[in-house]
Amino acid sequence: MGVREFRQGNRYILYDEALIGNPQELVFDAGDWAARSAIIGFAEGRGTTFFVQHAGRDYVLRHYRRGGFVARVSEDRYLWLGARRSRAFAEWQLLARLREMGLPVPQPAAARVVRAGLFYTADLMTLRIPEATTLAELLTREPLAEGYWIALGALLLRFHAHGVFHADLNANNVLLDRGGRFHLIDFDRGRLRRPARRWQQANLARLRRSLDKLAGKLPEFHFAQSDWQRLLDGYRSAGLV
Repeated sequence: MGVREFRQGNRYILYDEALIGNPQELVFDAGDWAARSAIIGFAEGRGTTFFVQHAGRDYVLRHYRRGGFVARVSEDRYLWLGARRSRAFAEWQLLARLREMGLPVPQPAAARVVRAGLFYTADLMTLRIPEATTLAELLTREPLAEGYWIALGALLLRFHAHGVFHADLNANNVLLDRGGRFHLIDFDRGRLRRPARRWQQANLARLRRSLDKLAGKLPEFHFAQSDWQRLLDGYRSAGLV
């Protein structure tokens, strides 16, 4: 990975030169990608995440948006403290570090920050994980076999053992690819911490709440207490629960 920074006026771009040949030609607005007929799909969440094609590869394009009460005041603007302290640059660097650790996360391609006075907006591009589906979507179709829940628990243990704190661990941020491998995505506000039982337990509890919420909302959602128990069995494989 060849990490480079590029600045043009109020635009700051962090990119991997092995994936992005010319950052000046790179666009981050969905309208521009649509004009190129390069949007190949999308996913709804806090905002719309777009899947786009660029130079023969598939990417995920995400615009940073606020959630909760503060979003009523400012939907997508953040206080400017410098490009390197922006949400997009921080997530880009964290993803690069996690990949160095051998953890299954998306490969960062480019991050853009646009300054406007005291505030900025931001976007992130990552390589799309091929043939992968969210845990939430999978469970609307059919139950997962016991081995998958154990494997997911073991994977969460790996992340926690490395001190990886995921700020929004939920069923939409867990992917399963066609080869049967799990991945974690969306590390906005994530960080590396010293492993500790308290925050690790809180991380697991957040995932459990998201599964329970979906089970209570959707008529056909294949999640049971026994599934969660299998996940914990996988997590307990090193005795951290």
